[in-house]
Amino acid sequence: MKRKFRESKQRSFLSFRKWGRKNFSLFSTLHRVVKVSVLSVAYFGSTPVLSVAMSQDTSSVKMEYDLEEIEVSASRAPSVYSEIARVLTVIDTKSIEQGPATSVQELLEQVAAIDVRQRGAEGVQADISIRGGTFDQTLILLNGINITDPQTGHHNLNLPVSLSQIERIEVLKGPAARVYGPNAFSGAINIVTKQNAGKMLEAQVNAGSYKYFDSNLSAGFATGQMNHLLAGNYKSSDGYIDNTDFNSTNVFYSGNLSSAIGKLSAQAGYTDKGFGANSFYTPVYPDQYESTQTTFSSVRLESLTKFNLTPALYFRRHSDKFMLFRNESPDWYENHNFHRTDVKGASLNSWYLWKAGKTSVGAEFRSEKILSNVLGEEMPSFVKVPGEDAFYTKSKNRQIMSLFAEHIFYLNNFTLSTGIMGNHISDEKSEWNFFPGIDISYRLSSSLKAVASWNTSLRMPTFTDLYYSGRTNIGNPLLKPEKSKMLEGGIKMNSKFVNGHLVVFHSRGTNIIDWVKTESDDLWKSMNHTSIVNTGFELDMEFSHWKLLGVNRQGSIRLGYVYNNQDKMSGELISYYVLDNLKHKLVASLNQPVSGNLSFNINFTYQNREGTYTSYNNGSSGSETSYNPFWLVDTKLLYQRNNFKFYVTANNLFNKRYFDLGNIAQPGRWLKTGISYNLNFN
Repeated sequence: MKRKFRESKQRSFLSFRKWGRKNFSLFSTLHRVVKVSVLSVAYFGSTPVLSVAMSQDTSSVKMEYDLEEIEVSASRAPSVYSEIARVLTVIDTKSIEQGPATSVQELLEQVAAIDVRQRGAEGVQADISIRGGTFDQTLILLNGINITDPQTGHHNLNLPVSLSQIERIEVLKGPAARVYGPNAFSGAINIVTKQNAGKMLEAQVNAGSYKYFDSNLSAGFATGQMNHLLAGNYKSSDGYIDNTDFNSTNVFYSGNLSSAIGKLSAQAGYTDKGFGANSFYTPVYPDQYESTQTTFSSVRLESLTKFNLTPALYFRRHSDKFMLFRNESPDWYENHNFHRTDVKGASLNSWYLWKAGKTSVGAEFRSEKILSNVLGEEMPSFVKVPGEDAFYTKSKNRQIMSLFAEHIFYLNNFTLSTGIMGNHISDEKSEWNFFPGIDISYRLSSSLKAVASWNTSLRMPTFTDLYYSGRTNIGNPLLKPEKSKMLEGGIKMNSKFVNGHLVVFHSRGTNIIDWVKTESDDLWKSMNHTSIVNTGFELDMEFSHWKLLGVNRQGSIRLGYVYNNQDKMSGELISYYVLDNLKHKLVASLNQPVSGNLSFNINFTYQNREGTYTSYNNGSSGSETSYNPFWLVDTKLLYQRNNFKFYVTANNLFNKRYFDLGNIAQPGRWLKTGISYNLNFN
């Protein structure tokens, strides 16, 4: 049934036809009541892309999403404003179910702007970067809560959830300090779990090559007015080459309670991984091993008052044991590396809608602490490592304070959003630093919108950047934060047959942190070594090919391409991370229902990377080797009948040998099959 709303002088409402109850969105801070009426699904690689199209006059506001229904109401207030005039990709439930990805890392691989450099397959470990940035420059959120690891970005995707619990993933490209605070340097990724699943029970079992096994169990239930989701996952494999075996266990809970004063949301999770780390951190010693444990919890209240308030509290603990030698070790090897990081945070966001638009203010306090026998400063007394014959001998803590202010203004087809973040880091002798930004959009026609934005950000050094020293690395406790500025502009299209965008971007990063060395050095050194200018463009188009041919059938073809051209002043230094960005990335996909119950998905990915790496053979170094470009093909066949789903996937279908990181060979052809069963008691 259609329901219509009109805009009053005090509050704007958006007219749609179908209600959703989905929160924690990057878009969810428009704080309008939204229902979606146009639900055509667009695919980006294997992933639908959300195209936001806004037009407004003095009497109405309209918004159209090429996505399943999504609620755009009370969440972290600053989040939404920079989204309106910027490129943002959303991977929705349908693409997660129909695509060939079996981990978050593989799913993100299908976004052209994202560089996924996997060390271990199936979610073991991967470095995520956006538009030529580094893996420490991407902010990771779980249901809108910052879970970025202060020890190292290698641990950012140690998540307590599996794909079966994820509703969608939202990817914002470019600096976003005034939205999320520090470390949203080259972009941000928000992973949104399923909300208000109702009464349900879902079981899933998968098996495949290399003795791969994956099992999931999820249950949704209600107690009074509160909805709950409880899920568990276990995954293991013997590995695709020597010392690449792994096993992981996840447990996740989320709960939502609606009341007269607002909505209370809580979540908690635990993940435990153990894996062979063949050449992960140095090819000199390939027999490495690592185990990690992550505990995470948060609670947030979204008020329903006229002056909207959203307070939140969160906590994350991450423990890491790294063994340079998994089995026998030489006499000079003294001990394994042990680390534990504790992150505590509190935020308060608020917004108010008035005649001149919408004004938002907020604040966040974050405390980061590490205990380690490698990273930090010497402690006067040592702390026992639980369950190990070892002690934490070093520690370091820092506090980060961020203040936000932002305003969005509407006039006919024109929208302007501007804001600023003030930031203070306890480690820095300087006082406050400020990071402004502005986004502009203009509706050219019913299907075209011009967008432009200028934004700034910073990235704090990790504890590894600051303090790690070993046989191949030397840290630098005097590192300064990285800073960036980005200018972006382009066109968004949203029509019956074609959806997508074309944007160009130009960014400048200063004080960029990297591990570097000269050809004559044996040790990597951490330093603010260069300034980097990145210029490029991003194209993403989805074609409803059957509609273009006048045929009433489902299906879509997706094409995405990103070009990054980096200019840097690094002298004769060899870079371990920064100077080996993707210059070209092309993704294409076809998603096609074959019959009423059967569907077929195929993804193509092309990557061409800058830079070189030092090749190693049996622990001995060789020459500098360029990265070879490569094509990958992944495919999935899915059959659905009643409550059952049967599927077969083939990753790296043509068994291509390739490297995301030097000396770490990626899996060849990997075949998997699975079955899932869902009971819905609603």
